[in-house]
Amino acid sequence: MKKFITGKPAIKKSGVFRRLWPYIRQNKRHLFFAVFCAVLSVAGNLSGPVLIGHSIDYMIGVGQVDFDMVFRLILLIGFVSIIYAVFQWLLSISTTVLTNRVVRAMRAELFEKLSNLPLRFFDRTPHGEVISRFVNDIDAVSDGMMQGLSQLLSGVMTILGAIVFMLTINPTMTLVVLLSAPISFFVAKLVATNSQKMFKKQWEYVGEMNGYIEEQIGGQKVVKAFSMQEKTFEEFKALNQKLYGVGLRAQFYAAMTNPSTRYVNNITYTVVGVIASFLAISARISVGDISSFLIYSNLFLKPFNEISGVMAQIQSAITCARRVFDMLDLENQLPDDPNPAVIEHCEGHVSFKHVSFAYNPERPLIIDFNLDVAKGSKVAIVGHTGSGKTTLVNLLMRFYDVDEGTIEVDGVDIYHLTRDNLRRCFGMVLQETWLFKGSVRDNIAYGKPDATDEEIIAAAKAAHAHSFIKRLPEGYDTIITDSGENLSQGQKQLLTIARVMLVDPPMLILDEATSSIDTLTEVRIQKAFLKMIEGRTSFVIAHRLSTIRESDLILVLENGNIVESGTHQQLLEKGGSYWELYNSQFAK
Repeated sequence: MKKFITGKPAIKKSGVFRRLWPYIRQNKRHLFFAVFCAVLSVAGNLSGPVLIGHSIDYMIGVGQVDFDMVFRLILLIGFVSIIYAVFQWLLSISTTVLTNRVVRAMRAELFEKLSNLPLRFFDRTPHGEVISRFVNDIDAVSDGMMQGLSQLLSGVMTILGAIVFMLTINPTMTLVVLLSAPISFFVAKLVATNSQKMFKKQWEYVGEMNGYIEEQIGGQKVVKAFSMQEKTFEEFKALNQKLYGVGLRAQFYAAMTNPSTRYVNNITYTVVGVIASFLAISARISVGDISSFLIYSNLFLKPFNEISGVMAQIQSAITCARRVFDMLDLENQLPDDPNPAVIEHCEGHVSFKHVSFAYNPERPLIIDFNLDVAKGSKVAIVGHTGSGKTTLVNLLMRFYDVDEGTIEVDGVDIYHLTRDNLRRCFGMVLQETWLFKGSVRDNIAYGKPDATDEEIIAAAKAAHAHSFIKRLPEGYDTIITDSGENLSQGQKQLLTIARVMLVDPPMLILDEATSSIDTLTEVRIQKAFLKMIEGRTSFVIAHRLSTIRESDLILVLENGNIVESGTHQQLLEKGGSYWELYNSQFAK
């Protein structure tokens, strides 16, 4: 299974918080409102223990109860409890809104990043891994922020407020409680360090599993055709077992946090109770103050317990945020020239000058490649698999950038053009069809959204797609689902051909454009192509050599270099590589 490529070293935990802050800062109003709600809810929560202690002190013994004062204090306790509940509810709402706005911005930035990444990234990264960043990782960040942000705001204020109230009651017992806090923190950190390592592995396996499942679902017909269901199930089971094992260890470490900190807190609670008893016996503290102090000590330690209780989600969120930021830190494709040249009306003169390129620097594919294509020429490119045919197209369209040399269109270096300007000079029909969920009409008009119905129908007729479209349940309004799974491969390819015919580009690139179409339809489309490319520069990559006989120039590639060039008849007379390729298909 391929691994996800990263551009920079992994971000440290503190770096994750720094990277999240700009997203939070964009929503200052919600943050300030959350802080306001946290202050009032904590004020209500901390007022209760004082009132409870006073009410106890008004109940000295039998017949010594000040019922009027106790009743007033009970009403006051009820009032502050309502304040606490209302603003705690508002705090939950405000942090939820803030979190959703943050993850919305992160998703938007992540999607924008995809459009700026070089094609090399998509060739090397499983699609399921990328999808996992958008769905699983962002959802984990959302869950962790919802839990952690609320606990952080109310927890910090509760701790500070509880310290102040405890100091007013008894500084000695306060010191005992404060000494226990570092111990709880150390224990929680020790457990969290191990759990974070496990969560990192867990999300790596989740991404790997998503990639595997995406591959298997997309290739179910092939899996069934070769009766590989059992083998794929065993592979999935092994991957699933790895995920189960690392997930179990991650949850085990995370689950240890809360009990271990509670154990420390319970010891502290016991020590404070014993000290308070001796102070009460010596009449240095009232019973009501003891009650208030014990409640405050519990409130002081409660945030540590609550944060440790959601530590699994927080650690998972930190890990997933790091994975998202790792992707955002990948290097973008080379930027367009800040002062670009502009081709208003493309003529179609293309030149490759001393071009060298390698997908892997250790294995050069194209070395010192030269080619000059005159305006209006029909150039066919043939060769064995891996000879560099599609690579030339990738370089011409700037899907990849050359390592050395230049490529010129109408005498202009393509690096001095914007990618948008360059690619509008070409129309591409690829062997791999791509359709999106939408109507047949929308898919044909993808490159020209403002096209009229008459133009769309004319393009469909030219591509010989009109007849099968009219047979669909809703005709041109039929919705294409699941990347065209309700259409045959040949029908999908006809739609992609119609899409290019509608755009009517100055130059044309056909990369095995008719490979999935029956022979009779192919003959018809070839006639349509000949009509469309008349007077235009075109590049045709084909394995069926019968489709390129009329080309003005045929290039035979081997290992990224031109080994033969000429017309169909000239190359046959040479009796070289083209002659061998041609006779392998047509020899009796």
